[in-house]
Amino acid sequence: MMLLLELFWSFVKIGFTSFGGLSMIPLISSEMISHGWMTASEVSDIVAIAEMTPGPLGLNCATFAGMRAAGLAGAFVANMGALAPTFTLCAVAAVFFEHFRNSKRLMQIMIGVRPACVGMVAGVVIELAMVNYADLAGNVHVPSLVLGLVNLLLLVKFKVSIPKVLLFSAVVGIILFGVMELG
Repeated sequence: MMLLLELFWSFVKIGFTSFGGLSMIPLISSEMISHGWMTASEVSDIVAIAEMTPGPLGLNCATFAGMRAAGLAGAFVANMGALAPTFTLCAVAAVFFEHFRNSKRLMQIMIGVRPACVGMVAGVVIELAMVNYADLAGNVHVPSLVLGLVNLLLLVKFKVSIPKVLLFSAVVGIILFGVMELG
């Protein structure tokens, strides 16, 4: 029961201190690792799975992280924790929406908050890159790095959809690691 309360509280904090989607990942990573519920590698796997499944990334991460930490009940409380702040803040914002819409102060606040979110995502990108493109000794895994760069090119230059890039990567991974195991 205590684990479920800790999980709920962790996701309440995540929900109150992030703006959903990618900005949740650094916080989820920090909470999962600091509590010992997951390793950095497992967080990386959760993010990859959450990206591949339909639905909001933050909730998908909460579902998978909660499931990993405490089973089905953990997935439920992680989602309730992640959603509780949203429900609360949306209810308050709905009441005052007209007042805030034209607020110069709110626009000024967002000028500071947006770069902070980008910085947090960049920090996680670096952390996940270390897990995915290097081994524990710090040696670069060249095939993974090349695949990552090809995926970046497909997404940015050729505007290939994310599901197609994920499918491509899965097929390449099967072929690449199948060949490596045989060799």
